[in-house]
Amino acid sequence: MSLNAELRTFYEARQQQIPAEVREIMQRAGAELAASGQADRALAAGAQAPDFTLPTATGDTRTLGELLAQGPVVLTFYRGAWCPYCNIALRSLQQHHDALTERGARLLAVSPQIPDESLSLAEKHALAFDVLSDIGSAVAKAYGLAFDLPDDLAAVYDRLGFDLQHVNGGHARTLPLPATYVIDRSGTIRWAFADTDYTTRAEPADILAALDALG
Repeated sequence: MSLNAELRTFYEARQQQIPAEVREIMQRAGAELAASGQADRALAAGAQAPDFTLPTATGDTRTLGELLAQGPVVLTFYRGAWCPYCNIALRSLQQHHDALTERGARLLAVSPQIPDESLSLAEKHALAFDVLSDIGSAVAKAYGLAFDLPDDLAAVYDRLGFDLQHVNGGHARTLPLPATYVIDRSGTIRWAFADTDYTTRAEPADILAALDALG
């Protein structure tokens, strides 16, 4: 089963568990974000990837430029450990991690959550790649991915117990669009995926094909 088929199956089952008034808020917020043109403002193939240095879950730091000196980078942005769709996507990337590294690539996952939350996520899913903390979403903004939750959806997330104020280090309202980039050693984005629909993610098979196309 493809990643997006798995996500769709989860979505359909999840909808039956969510009260109608909450579904309406989520669907309206999703439609407004799609209509905002945010996905069109995200960096696309051919752009130069902004450099950054971010902390890992274990207290180290990673700098994009330094990693690119060693080989291509697959950079994926996710909302946080509280998002079940993100967890499914990260588990899928872990399942394909060997195939990514065999192609000489380094996988980095970035979210706005604090390192302790990233560490819990990495341990829970036995992730072999770095999960980085972009507190305040400065890197997500540089890639054109950051947006602010509308008031009613933020209130829903609070009622669901996600506590984004804590997990995002005081930046509860700002999240990134789900996005994945394949960046070559020169720092050029060679393949890009960004979508306002958080239930849709880059297919690992497409990421691998993009790496193969680097030559």
